[in-house]
Amino acid sequence: MPRHIAFLRGINVGGHLVKMQVLRKLFESLDFKNVETVIASGNVVFDVVGRSPRLEQKIERVLEEALGYKVATFLRTPSELTAMLSEQPFDLAQGGPEAVVYTVFLRNKPTAAVHKTLSALHTDNDEIRLGKRELYWLRRERGKESEIYAVRLGKLLGSEMTVRNMNTVRRIVAKYC
Repeated sequence: MPRHIAFLRGINVGGHLVKMQVLRKLFESLDFKNVETVIASGNVVFDVVGRSPRLEQKIERVLEEALGYKVATFLRTPSELTAMLSEQPFDLAQGGPEAVVYTVFLRNKPTAAVHKTLSALHTDNDEIRLGKRELYWLRRERGKESEIYAVRLGKLLGSEMTVRNMNTVRRIVAKYC
């Protein structure tokens, strides 16, 4: 049975509190097997027979019905996450002692026009690079104002997204991939 990792938007942020036990039960109600949650920010690992583009929509529909709000869902396979780690373009050692890298999960690869707009937003503190269906975002100083965050990436991209610290992705890959 192929393993999948779901990165959910809007779980335990903005007043949307969801217990991980509830989230696991919702995924199990979809006949997914070996369901586990990782950190309380909406990361769910599960096994399911087959993979279809509608799987994300199926999860979103069940979560919206149960939780009362839309939960954008971004699925990745273990091989996709492993590839992301190897393709990740930033070296934290060069970023400085406060540097952090985030992964911005997307449904599709952004267009060239969006990439050009994002490139124009680079500052001394923030830099974004394109992946296959994600963006890599380097912040050299965590506490410093971020021009990129201020523009609300989702609106700029014109699509839904969710963001995870690259350390979270590394932990998931180390344990489940």
